Amino acid sequence: MAQLVALYKNPSDPQAFDDYYASTHAPLAKTLPGLRRYEISAGPVVAASGESPYHLVALLQFDSLEAIQAAFDSPEGQKTAGDLANFAQAGVDLLMFDSKEA
Repeated sequence: MAQLVALYKNPSDPQAFDDYYASTHAPLAKTLPGLRRYEISAGPVVAASGESPYHLVALLQFDSLEAIQAAFDSPEGQKTAGDLANFAQAGVDLLMFDSKEA
């Protein structure tokens, strides 16, 4: 398995961010070819050291890193990636990695 973790930084208008994410971006992301599982954080994102710079975390699971790349190379992936500029003005960090049970 492979994971894509999207760490969305704290927006200036959290309600507008949440509304757009739920109504537009999440439905787009769910069309990514090869997507096996899609989860988002519920409630505040907290850090062990105190205040978190993140508002929302999305976890997307695929079969492999190659499957993640293929998903983002697809028309659906291009549309999903292009949509980030419409609501994630504060920034988003995208991390991708293979995963295994420990």
